[in-house]
Parts: sequence; C-alpha cells; structure tokens
Amino acid sequence: MRLSRRALLAGAAGATGLAVSGCSDWSPSQTGELVKSGLELPKRFQVPLPVPQPLRPASTSAAGDVFEIVQREVELEILPGVRTTALTYGGTFPGPLLETRTGRPATIKHRNAMPVPSVVHLHGGHTPSDSDGFPTDLVEPGADRSYTYPMTQRASTLWYHDHRMDFTGEQVYRGLVGVHLIRDDEDDALPLPKDEREIPLVIVDRSFDEHGQFAYPAAVPGRYADHGDHSGHHGGGSNSRDPQFGADDGHVEGVLGDVILVNGAPWPVLEVDAARYRFRILNGCNARRLDLALDPAPPRRTFVQVGSDGGLLEKPIGHDHLVVAQAERFDVVVDFSSYDVGQEVTMVNRIGSGSTAQIMRFVVARKATDDSAPTDKLGRLSTIEPLDTSGARRRLWKFGKGDPSSDSSGDAWTVNNKLFDPEEPQARVPLGEVEIWRFRSDMFHPVHVHLDPFQVLSRHGKELGDFDHGWKDTVDVRPGEEVEVAVRFTQHRGRYVLHCHNLEHEDRMMMAAFETV
Repeated sequence: MRLSRRALLAGAAGATGLAVSGCSDWSPSQTGELVKSGLELPKRFQVPLPVPQPLRPASTSAAGDVFEIVQREVELEILPGVRTTALTYGGTFPGPLLETRTGRPATIKHRNAMPVPSVVHLHGGHTPSDSDGFPTDLVEPGADRSYTYPMTQRASTLWYHDHRMDFTGEQVYRGLVGVHLIRDDEDDALPLPKDEREIPLVIVDRSFDEHGQFAYPAAVPGRYADHGDHSGHHGGGSNSRDPQFGADDGHVEGVLGDVILVNGAPWPVLEVDAARYRFRILNGCNARRLDLALDPAPPRRTFVQVGSDGGLLEKPIGHDHLVVAQAERFDVVVDFSSYDVGQEVTMVNRIGSGSTAQIMRFVVARKATDDSAPTDKLGRLSTIEPLDTSGARRRLWKFGKGDPSSDSSGDAWTVNNKLFDPEEPQARVPLGEVEIWRFRSDMFHPVHVHLDPFQVLSRHGKELGDFDHGWKDTVDVRPGEEVEVAVRFTQHRGRYVLHCHNLEHEDRMMMAAFETV
C-alpha cells in the first residue's frame, strides 16, 4: 500500500505551518493532525489530580518479585459525568504504578482479557529479547505471558505500554500505558523530595466523540478494527505487508487530541505545600510534543532537572521551561516555597493553543516543613561513565518519507528508506562495543532505541541541546537535524527495534529491527 505524499505532508505542514523538507531552523511545533472532540469540554482545574499508588507484588521470594496484571476493557469516568470505554492494565488509566529495585528481578504476569491482542514493552528496560515486547510477540485474547525483568540497571523513570504491530497508536490512545519506577540505594540516599511529594505526571492528549468515547480516527470503523488476522505483520524480505493500520490515511502524520489528561484526569488541580516536590514527568502523547512552563514563574529556575530517561544526572540542571518529546521523561524538582499560600500556579504548554495551552494547576495550600535539600545545595547526584567513542563504528539511520521511486517504500514512513521488516534486521551489533549512531530526520521524529540507553554527543556536529544530558533512550530529532549518539549494548543477545515514537509513524512502518550478537 502506497501512502499519499499529500496525506503525509499536507496535514503536517498545513496544521503546524512547518516547513518539512531541508529545514534546519527549529521552531517548537508539531507533526500531527488535530482530532476535535464531539462533546462540550469540561471546565479546567476542577478535578483533583489522581496520584498512582504502587501495585503490591502477588508474591515475593529470594528469586525476586512477581506482579500480576489483568489487561481488560472497562468503563471509566475520565471526563466528569461521562463513561468512556478504555483498554486498561488492571482496570485503571494509567495502569498501576510498578516499583522495583535495582538488582532484584521482577516478573510481570500479564493476562489478556481484552478483545484484541496486545504486546507489553517496558520502555527504557534492560531486558532479555523475549521479554522486550517485540511488535510481533503477541499475547492473544485469553492468553497469558510473563515478562522477566532482571533489573540490572540504575534507578530511573520507566514506563510500560502496548507495542502491538500496526496498532500501538490506537491501543495506547485507548489506555494501555503505565509508569514503572526503578529505585536504588544511590537515589534513596539523596535529599530529594520523597513520599507524598514525589509524584509521577503522565501527560497525554486525547479527544472524545459525542458519546464520550475515545475519538481515535481508526482505519476500520467500529469500536475496534476487524482483528481476525491477529498477526498484523509485514511480509518477509520483500517488505510487503497487510495494509491494516490503527489510524486512517488522514492521520498518518500523527493524532493530536484537544483534551489534556494528567494521570488520566482532564486539566487536574493539585494542592501542594509551600515546599519542594519531585515530579516524574512523562510525555505519553501519541504525537504531541510539549513545552512546559509555570505561570507565574518562580523567582529562580522553574524546573531543576535531576534525572532523564535513564536515571540521575551527574549534577542538577536548571531550566526555565522543558521541551518534552513523546516518550521522554524528565525527573525534576519544583520549589513552591516562593509562592504565597493560596496562590494558584498553572503548568502551561507553550506550544499548545486553545484547550491544549494549559496542562494542570497547583494551589499552594499551606506552609510546611521540608526535609529535602534546596536545589542549589544538591551538589553531585551521580557518576556517569562517558562512553569511549574512539575508533567506534558509525551507522546512519535516516527517518523520513520513503523513496517514491521504490516499490517497497513508496511514500510511507521509513528508516533508511526501508519499511519495517521484523524478519530482517538492518544491523547486527556486537555486545559490549561502543558505536556512534546518527539519527537524521526530515520532520519531528522522537527516536527511541530498545534494550540500552545512549549518550547524546551532538546536534549538527555542535554541542548538546539543553535537554540532551544524561542517559537517554529517546531523543527529540527535529526537522533537518542530525543527532549523534553513543550506544553500547550489553548482556542480552537477540532482536530489538529502534523507531520513531510518534506512534502513528511507528505504526506506518517507521521501525527498524537490529540484532545484538
């Protein structure tokens, strides 16, 4: 199936005013098409922020912890007074908060009680290949699967989500997302905000139809597509494929919603003490990038970043705002002590408009003692080993439209002008060796690499961007940019993928398999 260049480009450029070909000037924007809700949107800042609570293990032993999650379709009250059918982990949206510890293995037993197949990917996890959530490793309706996570990685903010071939965008949109925090002694010992002042913030955008259901522009009308052929996978070396996708042809550039949800609630409000808080921020949107700030801004830096995708930074970094691409995580401290009691502080999205220009609200409710350290007194947080790139092999990964002259790629989203072929890896990478990977992009493509994090080396051969520090597993590659990263895979042999985390791009073939050997 050949995708129309008009469908790919007209929506993105027309909706965002973005020049998409050969553009090296970056402006905060989107690649995607807005879906408008069919009902009246609720008033903002009326719903309390839900705070996810950790799921207790079903069993523990010297061998590790075992958690059990039933994936099921339920009705939830996401918008006040409205019932929405959602696909869920454990009956909630987002799914239950998982907390594990470095060095203590965890097994997550998933049972699929939904009417559609699923695949679970621990995003950012250092996992064996058979537990990584390869897009064709389906868990059919009625089946079980145990995912084994050795937890041989440092403390970090991970998340888990559906990764089903061709339908990741639709199934994540309908609710299959959750947070997984890894903890360790190093992180625990730091004088950072803890307990009720450490809160995950899962930010997503969604739209709802006139009946209050998720308004995902599905390629096949009805509640779900006809999933009689559950394989959904592409052909072998020919790169042919069954032309069945989640989103329709009018939304191949990405699906943008007009309702902002944080931890599953629309534009929520959180009462806070006049103290420091640690927020684990996740952009869980399908296609929407975010530029977060506080209004009014505090007298000092708005956000003090202490960690990124792969855990703690070496030292804190202050930011007046955060540009967060899809799937990126920012571990930040916000100090509310400079605000007056009773003051309202709004988290805004500087590249949103209308209903998407605001995220949530904080109300400073009371004075309180604070056992955490002032952010300017934190000092060194951790030690990060710089990867030695001398003599490293270099690989180029081009993310963009396919070659129109090619029968195999047409105008589809591709990596290196190739459609995703799960049977044919584009690279075989030796374990333990450092390589330099160059990600080159035509539009906004947040690039995610499975198995191990990487270190960003440069953008266009220059220094790092403001948000590129620490260990990353997803990097925001902007129109016309080339980002260099150093990668080193360890411990686990097998097949993995790298892909664009605009989920509609991913579903439309913008993935590449690689094999660690």
